Amino acid sequence: MQQLMIYGANGYTGRLICEEAARQGLQPILAGRNTMAISKLASQFGWPFRIFSLDTAADIATHLDGITVVLHCAGPFRHTAANMLQACLQKQVHYLDISGELEVFALAHSMHAKAVEAGIMLMPGTGFDVVPTDYMAHTLHQRMPDATTLELAFVNRGGGVSHGTATSMAGKLGEGGASRVNGKIVKEPIGAKRLQLELGGKRYWVGSIPWGDVYTAFVTTGIPNISAFTGLPKATLRLLSWQKLFNPLLRTATFRRWLQARIDKRAAGPNAAQRAAAYAWVWGRASNAEGKQISDTFCCADGYTLTAVSAVGIAKKVLSGDWKPGYHTPATGYGNSLKELIPMK
Repeated sequence: MQQLMIYGANGYTGRLICEEAARQGLQPILAGRNTMAISKLASQFGWPFRIFSLDTAADIATHLDGITVVLHCAGPFRHTAANMLQACLQKQVHYLDISGELEVFALAHSMHAKAVEAGIMLMPGTGFDVVPTDYMAHTLHQRMPDATTLELAFVNRGGGVSHGTATSMAGKLGEGGASRVNGKIVKEPIGAKRLQLELGGKRYWVGSIPWGDVYTAFVTTGIPNISAFTGLPKATLRLLSWQKLFNPLLRTATFRRWLQARIDKRAAGPNAAQRAAAYAWVWGRASNAEGKQISDTFCCADGYTLTAVSAVGIAKKVLSGDWKPGYHTPATGYGNSLKELIPMK
C-alpha cells in the first residue's frame, strides 16, 4: 500500500494541506514533534499519526517504516531539510517539501546520484515556491529554446503571511539577494534590479529577490542568466537603497528575537475569506542573444491555496507511480502537466 506522510502537519500551511488531502480522498499519516497538536489534528480527520523530532537522520528513519512519500512542511527548511532528506535516502522514501530556500534546492540537487541509486525522487519546492514560476520558466523556454536571459516575477494581491513564512523571511533578513549570472549564483542587494510591470491593467513595481527560481529555473531551462522579482511598494524600493547601512542590524540575534516575538503575536495566517479574495500575478520574460524577447502572464490563486493544491497534487502523482528518480524541479518532473496543479483565477 502506498502511504503518504505529512510532516509538520500542525503548522498553518500543513493544516491547509491536510484539508486539501482530505478533499482529494487521501488518508495520510500525520507527523510532527508536538504531541498535543498532532494528535488533536489526527483525531479531527480520523487519520493515524507519529510523533518524532528532526534532530538526527537516524532517529527520523526509524519512523518512516511503511511510508512511500514524505511531504515535509516544517520550516525553516534550511534548518530541517537535511536530516529528513538523509532519512528518506536511507529508507528509500520519496521526498517532497514546500520550501523556497536556495540552499535547500542546492542540497537536494547535490543528492541526485544517491537518490537515483535509492530509486526515489527528491523534489523540494512543490508549493507556491516554486510551482507557478517554474511552470512559467518551462513554457517560456519551450517557446524560446535559445534564450540566454530569464526574468520571473510574482505580485501578491491581498491575503497575508503565515507564522512559518514570516519566520523564514525573518531568518534571512540582512543577508541580501541573489541572481544567476553566466550560470553562477551571485550575491547582490535585494532590489538591485527593478522593473515596472503592467498586470491586469495596473502598474506594479517589482524588485529582485533571492527567490527559489534563481536555482530551480536554471535546472529546468539551462538559461544562464536568471533574475526573480516580487512586487514591492516604491517606498520600500527606495528604502532598500540604504540597506548596506541597516543590514548588519537585521542580522543581529537581538533584532531577530525582537522580530520573532512580534511575529508570534500575530494571527497564524490569513483566514479563509482573505485567501479566497487574494490572488497572485505571475509574469515572465525570456530574451535571446539577438535581443528578441517573449513574455507571458497569468493570474492564479493566493500562495497558500496554491501550495495546498499543488503539493497534494504532486504527492498524488508520486503515490500513483508518476515520478522520476533523482532530484527534480516541479517542471523537470512534470512539464506541461504542471498547469493542472495551478488553480488559475
